Amino acid sequence: MPGILLFVIVAGCKNDPKEINALVTKGAQQEDKAEDVTILYSDNGHVKMKLYAKEFVKNDVAKPPYTDMRKGLKVEFFNDSMQVESTLDAKYARYYEKQGNILIRDSIVIVNKKGEKLNTEELVWNQSAKKLFTEKFVKITTPTQVMYGDGLEANEDFTWYRILNPKGIVAVDKKEIPE
Repeated sequence: MPGILLFVIVAGCKNDPKEINALVTKGAQQEDKAEDVTILYSDNGHVKMKLYAKEFVKNDVAKPPYTDMRKGLKVEFFNDSMQVESTLDAKYARYYEKQGNILIRDSIVIVNKKGEKLNTEELVWNQSAKKLFTEKFVKITTPTQVMYGDGLEANEDFTWYRILNPKGIVAVDKKEIPE
């Protein structure tokens, strides 16, 4: 009887080397990693933006394929004279190349050329539409006021924006009030 019990235990602990090898190599094949990556994006020979990521992880096997920037990113948007129009900083982003969408999360700060600053925790950047979207809480600080709300739509360089559900007191120029 003790011999039979020992046989069952040994048979239960047997591992197939092919299965182990497949698991180990599968994870290694899914991700390509790089550190301190800088990407320049140009259109018709003009640099439009520069992206810097501390860690760049690409997974082409995932459904859908994606690229993660897990340890922070900074993006600078340029005008045709190569002057910085706006900047975007965040702690995390995931890029879905086929869809042209970037999901940005955690401590997002965008500053435009007018000095207006957006703070939020999540944004979707649709590259084909050249727009930024969120349904999350937003705070926009301008030289003269601070605005709050839930949800935002903006162009990608943040020179135009609209808070979808504004909250609080908003300053209005007298010229804009109908009589």
